[in-house]
Amino acid sequence: MKLKIVEKLPARLGLLACGLVVLGGCTAEIGRKPFESDVKCLREQLGTTMQLSFPLAANTCQRMSDHNFIFGSKKKKAEPLPLNLRGAPDLQKMADEYGYSYTR
Repeated sequence: MKLKIVEKLPARLGLLACGLVVLGGCTAEIGRKPFESDVKCLREQLGTTMQLSFPLAANTCQRMSDHNFIFGSKKKKAEPLPLNLRGAPDLQKMADEYGYSYTR
């Protein structure tokens, strides 16, 4: 009987760890979530309790040409892609003010 409990423990711990990782991806402080638009990401970052400045929020939300992989290709250096700020004139004004490239 004791052996069965020990065999199930790693599975339970693995399930708990996966649950924490999934829930951790929902916090705004971590950064951009998968399939999230630039406008939504910027609004979430600017609206957090930390009150981030636009440059910090933009750096958190901006995608890179290597798809944000840590170990990118050494042949091409990763470059930031322009923010997609269509339909958000207030964010476009801030991007112009701080010199960030964006698509209209």
